[in-house]
Amino acid sequence: DASATVQKFFEVEIMELMKEARKYGSKLVYSGGCAQNVVANSMIRELFDEMHISINPTDAGSALGCATYTWHKETGGTHLKDFSPYLGHNIERDIDPKEVAKYLSENKVCGVANGRAEYGPRALGNRSLLADVRYDVKDIVNDIKRRHRFRPFAPAILSEHADDYFEGPMNEYMQFTAVAKHDYKSVTHVDGTARVQLVKPDCKSVLRQILEEYYKLTGVPMLLNTSLNIRNKPMVNTIEDAQEWERKYKVKVF
Repeated sequence: DASATVQKFFEVEIMELMKEARKYGSKLVYSGGCAQNVVANSMIRELFDEMHISINPTDAGSALGCATYTWHKETGGTHLKDFSPYLGHNIERDIDPKEVAKYLSENKVCGVANGRAEYGPRALGNRSLLADVRYDVKDIVNDIKRRHRFRPFAPAILSEHADDYFEGPMNEYMQFTAVAKHDYKSVTHVDGTARVQLVKPDCKSVLRQILEEYYKLTGVPMLLNTSLNIRNKPMVNTIEDAQEWERKYKVKVF
């Protein structure tokens, strides 16, 4: 009740601010820790024609703004080409998307630690724990991660299929909630919503290829996607971390 009450007060206050902001324009750039609140974000989205939230809207994301501003001043450029949230430590090893998809379809859960780590609060495929949504795997994954069982998980879906499974605002960085139009309980919160990750054709993570192969095998274009870490522990970052994680928690990491 306390959490729900604080959330409600937050929604009321933030909407008052945003209604005032709307008087000054139809496009919103929004950042700060409050921009992590995906429920409020979805309410705000209805007020504006366009809305942009940084991939890392907390104070840590200020570094991206500083770098972009400096780049703009030195080059005069206004649009970053081929921008990617995959800016962290690089694990260089081959990964076969077909093998990962087959493993998931047979074993329900696996990890992926490949390429550059994501910059920001969301696991976007390069340091992810993936699970087969055809099964009610929510408790299994929460047990692996040592999390409270009530906590929800996000679906990562091939972007071209998203409207068949969800209704509402969605983007690549899990920053909004959408209403589920399907029966996959493992990626649906108790209120019938999900924090959807759109995985577009130009996604720079191997997750896109894994989803494509999984779709070919199962006819389902989405997987459960959560961060490759244990509650209150750091994210898997290096290859040594991945090997230790696999050994300690008995979950295959590709």
